Amino acid sequence: MYKSLLRPLLFRLDPELAHEITVEWLSRAGRFSVTKSLLNQLYGSRVPELPVELMGIHFPGPVGLAAGLDKEARCIRALSALGFGHLELGTVTPKPQSGNPKPRMFRIPEHQAIVNRMGFNSGGIKPFLENIARTEKTVPLGINLGKNAITPIEHAAEDYITGLKQLYLYADYFTINISSPNTKNLRDLQSEDALDALLDRLMTMRQELADEFSRTVPVAVKIAPDIDNVTIPSLAGLLVQHGIDAVIATNTTIDHSAIAGSQYADEDGGMSGAPLKHRANEVVKLLYKELAGKVPVIGVGGIFSSEDAWQRLLAGAEMVQIYTGLIYHGPGIIGEIVSGLAQRVEQSGASTLQEAVRRARQSATQYN
Repeated sequence: MYKSLLRPLLFRLDPELAHEITVEWLSRAGRFSVTKSLLNQLYGSRVPELPVELMGIHFPGPVGLAAGLDKEARCIRALSALGFGHLELGTVTPKPQSGNPKPRMFRIPEHQAIVNRMGFNSGGIKPFLENIARTEKTVPLGINLGKNAITPIEHAAEDYITGLKQLYLYADYFTINISSPNTKNLRDLQSEDALDALLDRLMTMRQELADEFSRTVPVAVKIAPDIDNVTIPSLAGLLVQHGIDAVIATNTTIDHSAIAGSQYADEDGGMSGAPLKHRANEVVKLLYKELAGKVPVIGVGGIFSSEDAWQRLLAGAEMVQIYTGLIYHGPGIIGEIVSGLAQRVEQSGASTLQEAVRRARQSATQYN
């Protein structure tokens, strides 16, 4: 139904308008048991159980929603009914901000890609907090934190700390977004000295909050695909040194060479979708090698099928997230990916997905 009916209609609209309509519909659908039940019947009920244990959290499935779709935590009920193993909400900034000037989102259908330069458009923490506080959750919720554009980069830690403090009671985990290409100088926080200082402050605050609330909320860091390979060992070392609970790889890329010649190839912004798959796989593989199991990897970028997800897991990820694949293939993609992974588990004779992946990695290593 999505590919034959809804997608053609949505793709006739401006991409950001289509996004806004989708969010509004999902928000309304989540308020009524009949529509939630319908979504579950159409999609969620077709997703087999395939749990993953990660960061001390029980995830009912290995496919989560990447940040960017539900920026204000308006669609938790409806999205949960689709069969996601977790939802990453946001990016949310402390203060409201409109983001970059429009137009700022562009589809490239021939490459199953999207270019965006949204710029952390956010209603701020207040409406986000109100929405998440009144919603009963059924799957783990991650909260993706960003900094306001007006905050100088040298004071970025204050914005992330504000998010940690105000949303601590509602997050199953936090993601520190230092890799969006659409906020000026944000990626400078990935440099060794800046990242060291930032993580030191954030993890100190996390410990203070854990002591206060007798609950430790995991903290993940989301990195860019455009990071130089030679800097990955030092970055991985900092993640281990500061006790980061996971790394999410990767965000969108500023390398548009894979879509050269397309209508929007020269638009500024980060590209997501199928062309990102190879580089995202490569970054996951490099991180996995350097981290040596000390910090788990969550894979995102260019995942459109169970084979894509399986290859990301073999590269080193423990679970995956999708977003652009959802836009091009609809909610049915969740069940398709998880069903394909479940078949892999059954064929391997393993009892869990993680065990099946470990066996496959070992076999690949021995073969090589």
